[in-house]
Amino acid sequence: MEFAKVDIHTWKRTVNAGFPWGTGWEWDQDRFGNNFLSHPMMGNFYYNAARSNGYNYWESAPFVFAGSYMWKIFGENGTPEREDLINTTFDGIFLGEVLYRLSSNILDDRSIGRNRVFREIIAGIIDPVRGFNRLLQGKTFRRTNKEIYQKEPINITLFAGIHSVNNQTNTLLSGHSDGMINAQLDYGNPFELRKRKPFDFFRLRAELNFGVGRKIVDNITGYGILFGKNGKIGNLSILYGGFQYYDYFDTKAFELATIAFGGGLFTKLPLSKTSNLYTNLHLGLVPFAGSSVGPVSDTSQFRDYRFAYGWEGKVESTLNLGKFASISLLYYYYFIHAFDNTGKDESQYGTLGNNFINMLKPRVSVRVYKNLSIGIEHNIYFNDHYQRFYPSLHTTQTEQRIFLMFYWEDPQRKGHYE
Repeated sequence: MEFAKVDIHTWKRTVNAGFPWGTGWEWDQDRFGNNFLSHPMMGNFYYNAARSNGYNYWESAPFVFAGSYMWKIFGENGTPEREDLINTTFDGIFLGEVLYRLSSNILDDRSIGRNRVFREIIAGIIDPVRGFNRLLQGKTFRRTNKEIYQKEPINITLFAGIHSVNNQTNTLLSGHSDGMINAQLDYGNPFELRKRKPFDFFRLRAELNFGVGRKIVDNITGYGILFGKNGKIGNLSILYGGFQYYDYFDTKAFELATIAFGGGLFTKLPLSKTSNLYTNLHLGLVPFAGSSVGPVSDTSQFRDYRFAYGWEGKVESTLNLGKFASISLLYYYYFIHAFDNTGKDESQYGTLGNNFINMLKPRVSVRVYKNLSIGIEHNIYFNDHYQRFYPSLHTTQTEQRIFLMFYWEDPQRKGHYE
């Protein structure tokens, strides 16, 4: 790989690039998935190199920045890129803590035999750096007489079915139907009365599409608590606090990725012995984002999106009618202000305007057998873009889904925080 051929001469040039906000650094032209998905995965490795050596969330975070910065200066021979440093650091911290927590729920140093081997292999696949460090530290074969890892309840919901993304019309089922798999993971009990620490409660969603070309990873979204407090008002259970957010959408309709920090409010209202209404509200600042403007393509080898900042708001509400059915509504709103124009002279073209993106997702599911349900979902995407020197763009796209849904719950108990 040409970009990795480095020597003392390339190091001298990259070191002299100065600080990331200076003129010695640039915004690169890489594909959307490379910048907003691949780099966060690499940041996760830096993060867990520290986390698996005994550092906590806050102590591990600087290692991600340091690792990414060193790679940009000493591991590549080109001009260092700002967005790589940003995405690797912030999203790498998010994904790193999520994967570390999940591997902790799997590991059990009390286990032996095939059970132990299975746990070590699965945990190593989820968090490879931790798995490698466990080998070096002798923990892979260590036995204890008590649980030493923090474990929290985990709920996993799997969706599998077909969806039809309509051809920017209001006509139902006008687009091509493709297969899709969606997974939602909920870690921790948001309504347990306890002292809150980073990521003892988080949610992560991921969706894969098939038959749509290179855009297989349709979206990954999630949030994790940084600090918060629980309370009760009558029968209403509450959690409020500060959250870190990661959103990645790489769809046939648009490209959007955000790093965000903000406040969240979660409530649970019992309606009967078996029915509950769950609602959560979020409002976050977006210090960095990537957003497409016009039609997107899965064949482009260069940047067809703009770097940006802004804010986002989310509402998620689910009504569980016992174990028989559920009705949910998700609404996401993004205000994205583009500040970069894919390499053109910004002094001539100025800023490239504002994106207003709305997503509305109503869903109904009905139980058919034990933890298996069938569901339908109708998604609506609104994208309004106002840009300087160019005509405004307005698109509306709908999507219909039918799927089987499987729910699995693992009510782990907490361990000792190694």
